[in-house]
Amino acid sequence: MSNRYDSSETLEGRYQPGSDNLVLVNNLGITNPQEMDDVELALLEMLTFTIIDEVTEDQRLTIAQLCEWHRRWLGNVYHWAGSIRSVNMSKHEFQFAAAMQIPRLMDEFDRNYLNKYTPCYQQDDESLVEALAIVHVEFVLIHPFREGNGRLARLIATIMALQAGKPALDFSCLDKNKQQYFSAIQVGLINYEPMKSLFRQVLQESEKKV
Repeated sequence: MSNRYDSSETLEGRYQPGSDNLVLVNNLGITNPQEMDDVELALLEMLTFTIIDEVTEDQRLTIAQLCEWHRRWLGNVYHWAGSIRSVNMSKHEFQFAAAMQIPRLMDEFDRNYLNKYTPCYQQDDESLVEALAIVHVEFVLIHPFREGNGRLARLIATIMALQAGKPALDFSCLDKNKQQYFSAIQVGLINYEPMKSLFRQVLQESEKKV
């Protein structure tokens, strides 16, 4: 986790002793970043299968629900899982929302984006692409949690796609074009089109593999 984020020296900003500042303080005593990645991935896969069974096609997503998903995913790993972060964060010199602004921004995200773009039941492809791109950009720009924002954003997108009758999303094209993806996040401050283009590709690739 070194060089990924900058944060103030609070409990959320501390690293596990013996990890060379590569792994955040955790309840499992893990010091190896690859081991932590494996643990987080396995837990996310378990959560995803559960959430798919729980969320109905006509159910609106809410902020409270997203916080609960985060807690259920990482609650055994980090004491702050499910809670809004209290530290400022940046990546590649790009500053995410200031911590003190997050409660307000999350209320706006719930009201202006989740309320408008979910559920995705019976949406056509272009409407779905727009919903996926906008919700994804706005959530990642807020970056409400200390860890796991991008992966939770993908889970949100997958649930939205399933509500629209699409297959679970394959994000491999984003993994292969990380710089293009991060640029689309940054540009999303004023223009959603780059992210919409990426999600069209995600949707096309996902449907090909069915």
